[in-house]
Amino acid sequence: MDTHQSPSRVPQPPRAAVGYAGVLNDLLPVALWRENARGLIVEWSLAAQDLLGYRPEDVLGRPAVPILVPSANRELAARLTRKVQSGETVVGTLPVRHRDGHSVAMEMWIVPAVDPDGHPGAMLIAFETSQVLKMRDSLAALESLFTQSPIGLATLGLDLRFLRVNNALARMNGVPPSGHVGLRLTEVVPGVNAGALESLMRQVLETGHPVIDARRAGRTPADPGHDHIWSNSYAPLLDHNGRPLGIIASVIDITESQQAHIEVERARQRFALLAEAGERIGTTLDLRQTAEEVVAFLVPQLADSADVQLLESVLEPDESTAATRGVLRRLAAGFPDPSAPTAMLAPGQTFQIPLDSVYEEVITEARAMDLFVGDIPALIKDPRLEALRRYLSARIGSARLVPLVARGKVLGTVSVTRLRTRTPFDEQDRVLIDEVVARAALNIDNARLYTTQRQAALTLQRSLTNNELPDVTGLDLTGRYLPASDHDVGGDWFDVVALPGGRTGLVIGDVMGHGIHAAAVMGQLRTAVRTLARHDIAPARMLRSLDAVVADLGEDEMATCVYAVHDPATAVWTIARAGHPPPAVVTPDGAITFLDGPPGTPLGTGAHEFGTEEVTLPTGGLLVLYTDGLIESRERDLDQGMDRLARALRDMDRPLDELCDEVLAGLPEGPAQDDVAVLIARTTNGVEATGAR
Repeated sequence: MDTHQSPSRVPQPPRAAVGYAGVLNDLLPVALWRENARGLIVEWSLAAQDLLGYRPEDVLGRPAVPILVPSANRELAARLTRKVQSGETVVGTLPVRHRDGHSVAMEMWIVPAVDPDGHPGAMLIAFETSQVLKMRDSLAALESLFTQSPIGLATLGLDLRFLRVNNALARMNGVPPSGHVGLRLTEVVPGVNAGALESLMRQVLETGHPVIDARRAGRTPADPGHDHIWSNSYAPLLDHNGRPLGIIASVIDITESQQAHIEVERARQRFALLAEAGERIGTTLDLRQTAEEVVAFLVPQLADSADVQLLESVLEPDESTAATRGVLRRLAAGFPDPSAPTAMLAPGQTFQIPLDSVYEEVITEARAMDLFVGDIPALIKDPRLEALRRYLSARIGSARLVPLVARGKVLGTVSVTRLRTRTPFDEQDRVLIDEVVARAALNIDNARLYTTQRQAALTLQRSLTNNELPDVTGLDLTGRYLPASDHDVGGDWFDVVALPGGRTGLVIGDVMGHGIHAAAVMGQLRTAVRTLARHDIAPARMLRSLDAVVADLGEDEMATCVYAVHDPATAVWTIARAGHPPPAVVTPDGAITFLDGPPGTPLGTGAHEFGTEEVTLPTGGLLVLYTDGLIESRERDLDQGMDRLARALRDMDRPLDELCDEVLAGLPEGPAQDDVAVLIARTTNGVEATGAR
C-alpha cells in the first residue's frame, strides 16, 4: 500500500463516508472501507468508525497501512496488498489498530475493487472476531436448546402464524413441524381452546410482558381419544434494538394432574440445578479445585456426603501401570459431621480397589450403581478403620457410586450418600446426580489435560532454558525466565554460547504463542543457535539462518530474536535484531540508552532484513536483553515500560542478581499477561568472569 497522498485527490467526507448495513449491522457490525491503488482510504463506513474509533475525516485520503496496520504486520500487509491488486481475494483473521492504539482481531475479506481512477484497489469487509465468536456460540446454544429441549417450543410471527416448531411440540400436537409453519394455532389444533390462547399471545405483543403457565385443556391429533392439560407460556421475541418480532411459546403437558405438577416442578428444579452446576463447577483449570467444586455443589443440596476419587493411572499416566493399576486417589471429600470418623477420609489418600467389588464393576463397566448399605463397610479392609466401618453401618441410609467418564475414558468415581434421617435417593435424584457427575467429568478431564500439558510444557521449557550460565571471558552474566502465570508457559528463552577467540554470543528470543508447542519451537531455535554459533557466523547471518529455520516449521510460526557477540579484546558488541525490542545499554558513567539500530523483521517472515549495530562498552558497562513481556502490558504503553526499565537500571553497581530482581520487581501485580525473559551482561576487565543464575 502506497504511503504517499495527494491532497487534491482526497474525497470529501459526505461522499466517502458509508452508512450502516441495516439489520445485519444490528446483529454483527460490518466495518467497510475501500482503498485505492495507492493505498489511500477513499471510503469509510460508520460501522468502521464505531469498531475502530476513527472518524471519516481522520482517515479519508490518508494511507491505510500507517493508520490501521500494527507495525509487526506491515510486511504481511504489503504481501496481501500485492495479492489483492493481482486479482486475488484474501480471507483471514488479522489485527487492525484501533484509534486508541490497541489491536482489534477482525475476520476480514479483502476483495479486489477498481478505484475511482480505474486502477486496482481493494474493498475491505471486516467483523470483530470476538463478536463473531459470541454470535456463533449464542446461535449454537439456542439451536441446541430448541432441538434438544423436551419442552414444546415454537416461534410465531406478529401475525401469530408459526415460524418454527420443535419436535417435542409437534409430537404433542400430532402434527409434523412442517404442518405448523405458516398456519395459526386455530388452524393446527382448534380443539385446545386455541382462540383464547391467541388472545393471550396478542396481549403479550401489545404489553411486552410475558404470560406464564396459562393452562388449557383439550384434545389433539396426537391422542384424539383423551383430554390433556397443557401449561402454556408466552414471551415477546425481540430484536437487537428491542423491537417486537413475534412470540416465543413453550408448552408442557401436565395431564397427570397433581403428579404432573410435581414432575414439572422437579424438572424445572433439575434444569436449574444443572445450570447452576455449569456455573459453579469448572471455574478454573485447577484439578483439585474442580474436584472441590463438585463436592461443594453436591453437598448438601443433593447428598449428605460426596467423595471424588481419580484413578492413579489417570493422574500419573507416565508412571508404571503396574504400580498404579486399581488405585484410587481421593481429590476432595465432604461429610456432614467433621467430628465423625469420616474425618479420616482426607484428600490425597489412596486405596486399592477390592477385587470383585462394586467399585471394580462401576469402573470396568463405566456404569453408575447403587450401593447396598452392607457393601460400604465391606469396602473398608483396614482394621485400623473399625470405628469408620461401624459409623457407616449405623448412619448411611442410601448410597450411589457414579463413574467419572470423559471422552470415552473412565477417570475415577464419585460416591454420594444420604443419612438414614433423610429420604433415600429416588429415580429423579439418581438421574440428576448422574448428569451432574457427567458434566463434572468433562471439567475434571479438561483440568487434568491442562495440568498435564502445562507440566509437560514447563518441564520442556526448563530443560531447554539455562539454569546456570557459563563462565566466559570479559563478562559477568545473570538471567531470569518467568512464565506468564502459574497456569501458562510460553516460548521466551535466552542462552549464552562461548565462541572462538574468547568471544561470547548472547541470544534472547520470543516464540509466538504459549504452551508445549511454543516451548518446542523455542527448543529448536535454541539448538539451531548453538549449532550455528560453533561455525562462528556473524550476527546478521545468524538471524538469516534462524529465519529459514522458523519458515521451515510452518507458515504460522513466528519469533523475534536478538543475537549479540562480545569481543573482550576490543570491548565491542556486535548486535543484530529480528523484530525484537531494543537492548538497553548502560555505560560506566550511568548513561542509559536503548539501541536504535536496524530493528529487523520477525523470524519466519522470509524478509531477511537484518542489519548489525556495533557498540563499544568499557569495563563496568551493562548490556540488557529482554523480551516484550517486560515492557508491554494492557496497563501501560511501550514508552512507559521502557522508562520503568531505565529507572530500574540506574543503580548499576549492585550485584547483577539484585539488579535483575529490581528489573523484575516493577512488573504489574497479579497474573502476568505474557512470559518474561531477561539476560544482563556486565563487561569486566577481560580476565575474571562469573556465571550467575
